[in-house]
Amino acid sequence: MESGSKSLPTSEEAALSVRELTVSLPAAMDRSHAVQNISFDLVQGQILCIIGESGSGKSVTANAIMGLLPKSLRVTGGSIRLKGHELIGADPEALRDMRGRVVSMIFQDPLSALNPLMTVGDQITEAMMAHGVGTEETRRQRALELLAEVGLPSPTLMFQQYPFRLSGGQRQRVMIAMALALEPTILIADEPTTALDVTTQAQILKLIRDIQRRKGMSVMFITHDFGVVAEIADSVVVMEKGKLVEQGPAAKVLKHPEHPYTQRLIAAVPSFHVEDTLPNGGGKSGKPVLRGENLFKTYRSGSRLFRTERTVKAVDGVSFELEAGHTLGIVGESGSGKSTLGRLLVKLLDSDGGSIYFDGVDIAKMKEAEFRHLRPQVQMIFQDPFASLNPRFTIGNILTVGPIAHGMGRREARERAMELLSRVGLDPSAYDRYPHEFSGGQRQRVGIARALMFQPKVLVADESVSALDVSIQAQILKLLDDVQKETKVSMVFITHDLRVASQICDQIAVMQYGRVVEIGPPSQIFLNPKSDYTRELVAAIPGLEAGETAAACA
Repeated sequence: MESGSKSLPTSEEAALSVRELTVSLPAAMDRSHAVQNISFDLVQGQILCIIGESGSGKSVTANAIMGLLPKSLRVTGGSIRLKGHELIGADPEALRDMRGRVVSMIFQDPLSALNPLMTVGDQITEAMMAHGVGTEETRRQRALELLAEVGLPSPTLMFQQYPFRLSGGQRQRVMIAMALALEPTILIADEPTTALDVTTQAQILKLIRDIQRRKGMSVMFITHDFGVVAEIADSVVVMEKGKLVEQGPAAKVLKHPEHPYTQRLIAAVPSFHVEDTLPNGGGKSGKPVLRGENLFKTYRSGSRLFRTERTVKAVDGVSFELEAGHTLGIVGESGSGKSTLGRLLVKLLDSDGGSIYFDGVDIAKMKEAEFRHLRPQVQMIFQDPFASLNPRFTIGNILTVGPIAHGMGRREARERAMELLSRVGLDPSAYDRYPHEFSGGQRQRVGIARALMFQPKVLVADESVSALDVSIQAQILKLLDDVQKETKVSMVFITHDLRVASQICDQIAVMQYGRVVEIGPPSQIFLNPKSDYTRELVAAIPGLEAGETAAACA
């Protein structure tokens, strides 16, 4: 189904019709078009999911509909009709009037989409004011109603908050409230749940579905997660490198995909592996290489006049053991303390109490000068490889600067870097290139290579695959598995994706509010959880069908 023209609904059924849409890319890019000759319809009152890997053209399609394409991209062909009105070539003033009132958009990263200098209330009422809707008082009342409708606590207090004071899930709810302010008939959601933990993701998906049904809206939902598709989609469009390769009812595409690319995407979705990888359910078999004992870390906000000091126990009495060559998963919602624990283990943060034994030596109380000779042995793979890679350094410099600082010869460092680039699946030419020249998956491979330069005994991977496409995610997980088998490195794998945890972890620790509420092998965590919180996490996984874990274990 290369053209994507089969089985399209009639124009009378469609709230939005896209026909033969083509958007060109600048001449220097690796292909000529961001999207090429794509056609689909968004049916009135239904949810259409557009799925594909990064670079497939999903977000470009959404921005073309909204008239928000950057200047470097331009529509060179096709038609976009909204309620019978042609949008391509429409007057800019008409497009501005349409945005928010007829069609509205929820962006992928709410923190960057929200103005940090404006309160939540001012940002919601701004759209109404721009369209001349209501008075100051009625706009405020409408904003409070919207904040309550999207499930935010204490709407009056939330109205006065700034975005940076909110959690990721709360910011996404604010974005939804803004998008609904003018009661549009079409809602475009661009990866709105990608970086959210499973329970928050489940809440946002339920919220969008409930609002869509209650208001009879049409929703175009962009995602790379087939679990999300299974949860909410009525129909599906699959895109690959700017082309529409398959479309149809969600049930048909998910259960009987026709195109090889769709089949590969579905095959790459992490499935539950609930079989225990260690004998005796992960019982002790040797001396631990890393052990945490009653660890504490508390954050305190400074007290001011008329404001009391606020304390948050990010890590609250955490204990665990990690044996050589094994992987310990740390799972939980945002704010559970996962990343803080990871930073304590590599001493990017100092603990407030407790011990961290590395090879039997307590490193928790060591000063930086004392820990320096051990730092190469405990390395971290960061969540955002682009933010953690210096954009002014070549990949070769990024890989070798640390080892050289620790006494490795330049020639040896270069040889090891070239060897590792090949090991993680990158061309040796990457050595002389810069981070911005690589995709997200390639940058994550660089991050893994950098961590392996020291031949560490322990790797701490902090959400290292959370924002990657399922196919790239599968490649990175296989790479980490291969590296571990080859080097016997031990891993602390931090993630909010329980499917991923089940695939790679020998033991899993579930964290909530800074505490470990349960720790055990995959069979316990997924089939016989002891904690109510663990049961809630498993139940919240999108697209998880009843009995899937039991079937996986059979």
